[in-house]
Amino acid sequence: MRSAGSVGPVGSVGSGGSAGSAGSAGSAGSAGRTSAAGRLAGLGRAELTLLLRNRTALFMALLMPVVLVLAMKSSLEQIDLGKVGMSIAEVSLTGGIGTVLILVVHLNLVSAYVARREELVLKRLRTGEVPDREILAGTALPAAGLALAQCALLIGGGIAVMEVTAPRRPELLIGGIALGLVLMTALAAVTATVTRTVESAQITTMPMFLISLAGSGIFIPLDVMPEKMASVCELLPMTGVMTLIRGGWLGGTDGGELATAALTALAWTALSVFAVQRWFRWEPRR
Repeated sequence: MRSAGSVGPVGSVGSGGSAGSAGSAGSAGSAGRTSAAGRLAGLGRAELTLLLRNRTALFMALLMPVVLVLAMKSSLEQIDLGKVGMSIAEVSLTGGIGTVLILVVHLNLVSAYVARREELVLKRLRTGEVPDREILAGTALPAAGLALAQCALLIGGGIAVMEVTAPRRPELLIGGIALGLVLMTALAAVTATVTRTVESAQITTMPMFLISLAGSGIFIPLDVMPEKMASVCELLPMTGVMTLIRGGWLGGTDGGELATAALTALAWTALSVFAVQRWFRWEPRR
């Protein structure tokens, strides 16, 4: 439900200028009825400005995925990938896409949602015409756009430099990335619900990061795991997304496995959206 209390002008909140910048999107929207696309664009521009000013968040978004992929590439030499029909380059690149989704979208958005909540930006935006879903989506737009750009670079660079084959089913690859963006955004909002401060976001995002990295097939294909362990890992949030991404780029995945992966990812997305609607906090946790 929306906040019952009355609040002042949107731009009146000042936290190093960040809240005022984000709030300007709300004040522009309240000046007259605007389209959903216009409202989302305004929120996205404000959030992009804040992201560019935050050097730590920008470093995590731009460099950490590359560093992690390079680090994991050397570790993959210890795994026998021949029996699953994949090369180190193929696993590194598809795993890089999964890493981008987690680091650029999930980790960044948890901090962004918490920061805007604690600065009263979310509360003030809700007093205007912008629906809750647009507030959350608008905040996520820069991270999603940055993630898409990095995924495109990974795919293009893999084909041009690392001599990996072009995606065999591009529509499946694009669908997996899109589903991953929605899922990571929804899970970021859920994680923000239990995160008290921006600093504590480094702790609350760690379980999702470590579990996905170890068990969702990002860098370690489930086919090389023991059968019982693989069966459990198939139920993790990012596993379905990674199955779709890997199947779309490299092929070799049957229809039944793809359908199961899609249903698993959609189920986690629906559950996350329900949790956001039910428990997301718009008021500061003080």
